[in-house]
Amino acid sequence: MADPSTYRPATGTIPDSPGVYRFSDPRGRVIYVGKAKSLRQRLNSYFADPAGLHPRTRQMVTTASKVEWTVVGTEVEALQLEYNWIKEYDPRFNVRYRDDKTYPVLAVTMHEEYPRLHVYRGPRRRGVRYFGPYAHAWAIRETLDLLLRVFPARTCSAGVFKRHGQIGRPCLLGYIDKCSAPCVGKVTAQEHRDIVEGFSDFLSGRTDRMVRRLERDMAEASENLEFERAARLRDDLGALRRAMEKQAVVLGDGTDADVVAFAEDELEAAVQIFHVRGGRVRGQRGWVIDKVEPTDTEQLVERFVSQFYGEQHALAGSADDATQPVPREILVPVLPAESGALERWLTGLRGSRVQLRVPQRGDKKALAETVARNAKEAFTQHRLRRAGDLTARSAALQEIQENLELDQAPLRIECVDVSHVQGTNVVASLVVFEDGLPRKSEYRRFEIRDGAQRRGAAGGGTGEHSDVAAIAEVVRRRFRRYLAETAGETAEPAGSGEVAPGEVVRTGIDPETGRPRKFAYPPNLLVVDGGKPQVDAAAAELAALGITDVAVCGLAKRLEEVWLPDDDDPVILSRTSEGLYLLQRVRDEAHRFAITYHRQRRSQGMTASELDGVPGLGPARKQALLKHFGSVRKLRAAGVEDIAGVPGFGRRTAETVVSALHGGGAPGPTTEGEEHR
Repeated sequence: MADPSTYRPATGTIPDSPGVYRFSDPRGRVIYVGKAKSLRQRLNSYFADPAGLHPRTRQMVTTASKVEWTVVGTEVEALQLEYNWIKEYDPRFNVRYRDDKTYPVLAVTMHEEYPRLHVYRGPRRRGVRYFGPYAHAWAIRETLDLLLRVFPARTCSAGVFKRHGQIGRPCLLGYIDKCSAPCVGKVTAQEHRDIVEGFSDFLSGRTDRMVRRLERDMAEASENLEFERAARLRDDLGALRRAMEKQAVVLGDGTDADVVAFAEDELEAAVQIFHVRGGRVRGQRGWVIDKVEPTDTEQLVERFVSQFYGEQHALAGSADDATQPVPREILVPVLPAESGALERWLTGLRGSRVQLRVPQRGDKKALAETVARNAKEAFTQHRLRRAGDLTARSAALQEIQENLELDQAPLRIECVDVSHVQGTNVVASLVVFEDGLPRKSEYRRFEIRDGAQRRGAAGGGTGEHSDVAAIAEVVRRRFRRYLAETAGETAEPAGSGEVAPGEVVRTGIDPETGRPRKFAYPPNLLVVDGGKPQVDAAAAELAALGITDVAVCGLAKRLEEVWLPDDDDPVILSRTSEGLYLLQRVRDEAHRFAITYHRQRRSQGMTASELDGVPGLGPARKQALLKHFGSVRKLRAAGVEDIAGVPGFGRRTAETVVSALHGGGAPGPTTEGEEHR
């Protein structure tokens, strides 16, 4: 734990100008980014008596070992630079507005030749329109079921679409007129896209025009005595009206706005946002965040608006006005001091005027009060859950430290697990937990080289000995990467006062990009799935690499015993121990991750095509052959001339393919031995 006074810059060296600053830990990892109108005043506030600081601020300044800053010319530049740095470095102590749950949305894959409508959860992708988020997936499916009779667009997966195109028959939805069946050519690609565009227009709020058109077509069909068509249009009109009834009108003037509200205490805050488009609530989402420093509502508004809309704009890419992630109006509880700069920045993102307002009266104020009640309720529920979770995680880390006699609580834990069937398709996983929670972005998976499998078999079988060899290889490869990516970094962090001149400081930061390298941060505790042999193998690999600051333990499944290197007896933790529960969660997560990868590898092996390994036949050509002939069986029946007639193929390649399919001895697929994320 660093003393902030050891790296405090001299007051006279800090400019009294607006800018953006960042705190870094001894390894060079950026842990906090902030901006200020006066860098001198803001930074001096961090170096006051630590006892008087906000708890999270005190933890941040004692974790850091260096502070740097960049002077900017305008407040808009400061907003943009702060957002870019937070996005690039993902600082541990910065507030990140991530959903407290993954909300489902309705996705429309406009980038595909035949766009698809489907329920989706996950990161936004370019070329896809999103409607929502919705509170429940069933709400999306119910809306889709109503609208597909009016907009019969494709909802099937790529595999189903391709299969029905090959057999020449539509699926059930195509027979009951809830899909226009583009897979079998009932409509052209452009006609299907027009259907999807109409669907998107309806969900974007352009409902009145659609209803008027259907009413006009129904009246025209009735006058022409086309009663069946008129009845179908009447049913379509009813479906549209039922779908509209499910979206309550909250603003009668057709306003496009986001309504934001907060509930907070000294340490945390909850935020709720309602997305209103065309006067109707199209979606709702919420977050709960930790405060790093004393933060009032004005500062919460400023940070939320800059991070949330910056991220949404980056994910959305180019968007039309209907699906634009930045609305014309953002209603907030209070205006931040720099609201003018925020409006100019938001206007730049949207490409047209954006207003940041506090509702004063009428429907907008009533809606803001509703959002505030939702934020308060979400905050109350979170605190009830958090009280147990935070206490349990802290107790677990403390118990592990005491029972394993570690120098400090293991804030970063990594766990290795191996998966195979009788020594074949051997893979391994590496999972990471920080502060008792999984950090999935840093999970890694490994394919075990044949050499490790042979060593395991030579040791007497495909069971425990294979696991020992595999674990040894994973530990060796993981920490060799760590040493390689942090090698040769000798520097004394500015003002740290903790590193002797010339001492190696393994930062793990790429000097060219400024971003963390993979495998660059070692764990406080390395857990292996297994008992004494596995632990001793892992410890031996660390010792051979000269790494002495990483503790190792093993968790044996049979009796849930904790094994330490060179100890003949295990450490027995109480079955009700929070520390044991945490180790079990880490081990079980590593097992799940390894099993998933192992099944994937086995599936790939079982479905390997006979074309794999044919010289000169890459993935694109192989796909072209299968698409042209439909299956390997039909391809095997084809002659050299038939294959040579496929675009992109010559006679020599065709002869090679025929030879491989008729016993020419094409080599099978090979297994790589590199890490896969």
